[in-house]
Amino acid sequence: MLDGASTFTAGAPSARQFVDALGNELAASIDAETDLREVLSHSLEATRNNLKLQKGRSPCSTVAIIRAGANALDVLVLGDSTVVLGYTNGSHEILTDNRLEALQLSESARYRERLGAGVGYDAAHAELLGELQHRQQRLRNRLGGYWIAEADPTAADHAAMMTRPLGSVVWAIAATDGAFDVLSFLEIRWDDIASADDEGLRRLLLRLHSWEADSDPHGQLLPRAKQHDDKTIAVVRPWCSVSS
Repeated sequence: MLDGASTFTAGAPSARQFVDALGNELAASIDAETDLREVLSHSLEATRNNLKLQKGRSPCSTVAIIRAGANALDVLVLGDSTVVLGYTNGSHEILTDNRLEALQLSESARYRERLGAGVGYDAAHAELLGELQHRQQRLRNRLGGYWIAEADPTAADHAAMMTRPLGSVVWAIAATDGAFDVLSFLEIRWDDIASADDEGLRRLLLRLHSWEADSDPHGQLLPRAKQHDDKTIAVVRPWCSVSS
C-alpha cells in the first residue's frame, strides 16, 4: 500500500507518477524470501533512475507491505501508514511508523490547537500548513528527522518491520493515515473491519467520509490537516486480499 504526496519542486513528476512507478517496481521485485527492506531499496533506486528524481526534490510516499510466506508473515511499514495483525488468540498488534508525529513540530501543534478551538480551515490554516510541509521536507530522510520513500534508497534501511508465524495470524489490515485516524477515533473494531468484504469496505470508507463532512466538517473533534484525506484500507486473510 502506497500513499503519495507531491513535491514543491517545479517540473518534478507528480505523486501519482511516483506511486505508480514505485508500485510497479515493488510488484516486479518482491519474492517469497528476499528481505523486504532490500526489495524496497532496490525498487526505490530503480524508480529514482527511471524518473530521474533528485533527493529532497522528489514526490514521496508511505509504504506498507504484507507478505505471506510458507511459514511466516512479514510486515514492513515506512511512513505513517499502519498494519494491524489479528491473532488466533483474539488479540491484535499494530505496527505503525510514528517518527514524523514524534518530532512534535510546532506548526503541527499550532494548527491542531486552532482547529480544536473551532477556527476551521481558514486562510491562516492554509498558510500554517504550507509552513509545516516545507519544514517536514527539510527533515525528510535524515537523522533527527523521519524516513519515507523518496529518491533516497537508503530510507528503506530505516523501515519498521516484524515477522510473525503464519499460523498465528488470522487476518491483517493495512490502512493509510487518512483512514486509520478516523477509524481509531470512532473506535471501530478491527475484527469487524477484518470480516468485511469488498463492498463492506467501500461502505466503511463512505461512512468515514460522511462523518468528516457531516459530524466534524471543521476538524474540531479530530483535528487534521484537511477535511478529507485520501483513504485506503486493505484486508488480508489466509491468504487472499480484499481492498478498497
